[in-house]
Amino acid sequence: MRPAGEKQFNFAHHFAYCAPKNDNGGMKFFLSLSVAMLTALAPMPSLHALEKQSADVYHTRRAALGQRLRGGVAVLFAAEEPLLDFMPYRQDSDFYYLTGWTEPGAALMIVGDAPEAASPRAYREVLFLPTRNLRMEKYTGVKLDAATPNAAEIAGVDAVEPMTELPAELNKLIGADRRLLDNLWVQPLAPQSRPLLAFTATMLGTDAIPQGRDVTDLTAQLRVEKDPGEIDLLKKASAASIAAQLAMMHAVKPGMTERAIAGLMTAAWMEHGCERPSYAPIVGSGINSTVLHYSANDRTLQDGDLLLVDAACEYSMYASDITRTVPVNGRFTPRQREIYNIVLGAQQAAIDAFVAGKSTINDRDRQDPNSLDTAAYNYINTHGKDLHGQPLGKYWLHGLGHMIGIDVHDPAEYPAVLKPGMVFTIEPGIYIPEEKIGVRIECDFLVGQDGKLIDLDAALPHTADEVEAAMRAR
Repeated sequence: MRPAGEKQFNFAHHFAYCAPKNDNGGMKFFLSLSVAMLTALAPMPSLHALEKQSADVYHTRRAALGQRLRGGVAVLFAAEEPLLDFMPYRQDSDFYYLTGWTEPGAALMIVGDAPEAASPRAYREVLFLPTRNLRMEKYTGVKLDAATPNAAEIAGVDAVEPMTELPAELNKLIGADRRLLDNLWVQPLAPQSRPLLAFTATMLGTDAIPQGRDVTDLTAQLRVEKDPGEIDLLKKASAASIAAQLAMMHAVKPGMTERAIAGLMTAAWMEHGCERPSYAPIVGSGINSTVLHYSANDRTLQDGDLLLVDAACEYSMYASDITRTVPVNGRFTPRQREIYNIVLGAQQAAIDAFVAGKSTINDRDRQDPNSLDTAAYNYINTHGKDLHGQPLGKYWLHGLGHMIGIDVHDPAEYPAVLKPGMVFTIEPGIYIPEEKIGVRIECDFLVGQDGKLIDLDAALPHTADEVEAAMRAR
């Protein structure tokens, strides 16, 4: 994925590499249906073609969050609908992780168990749903609300209530135990969180608005190690992304445009059941291959160029992240091959250095002997020179990798110790603008329960010879 040095909030909770992502919970399935059909279907929710895990899995996650609240109360909000109708809806990542819910406008309240509180509380979970807009449903499809028969069973939660009850429920809890004002957990970046806290203060007759604790600190701890169902979806995202990368290798030739390459890869993702790219595709040829955040994708490929393609997809809300660098005419020049092999060697050096429970990733100082960044950097800096005879280390400008999951940059505290169940990228790169050579090789890795690394992209060409062979097989 595209490298970045700044902290990403919406789509990447931590730095390393950046890129946006997105899901359409309000898809226009029913645009052509008559008003009569909509009325007949009114009791039923609109269906989404995502592969979801069982309701028990999401409930277990909510209960685990409840245990971390230390007797507090958390309120999380679903993502808002996009302003423009050509922008697909994608659920908030934490909200989806906890609920599997794909519609906008909802809120989730989790009450932590507090048997010793002044007003004892038992664990409780409630999904609050907005009032249905029957006119808009003619465009967006039928939605679920609290009045829908069997709403809680359909949603997979213990209880469903109208959104209008959320302030009242919160007021009851805090009214019975004012200490909860200091143990409210919200998403700081959700636009609904601050108004809810302010209205809560108003209901309680105080102008001291509670600050709210950051619930994403807790969900990040839950999300870092993937369960078997998540791993299965991540493998499917990788398989679809591999298919698109191979389609790219079979199609690339001089005279094509970068945007056309992005387009054919998008088509391949959709054909393999993906909802969307997991980030904005980076398709950079020539000098553009050295621009880390390149996104214009508007250049025409020239004979002799390198083409760096950092592009992958989401499958049922789970992301893949793959980069390959190919010669536009199908054959690397000796210098291109030299740089490519150094980058590939750096990736292998990191793989060889890996020890589960000990190795770390994203050590920005590259000084820690346990850091995979250190292993990769040392390889790059001791192999090859630039045109001025200087080591190549200064041409690697970003971290070695990041966690992957529902977000292409899943949350983690870096440098992160790599443990079984974690899925992350290893993606060294060298970018030399004066030679118009930019090479990045990126693969997704799972730490197996036996502590061994599993390359989720093993079926995709890795070596320069393999890349050239794939391009000849167009």
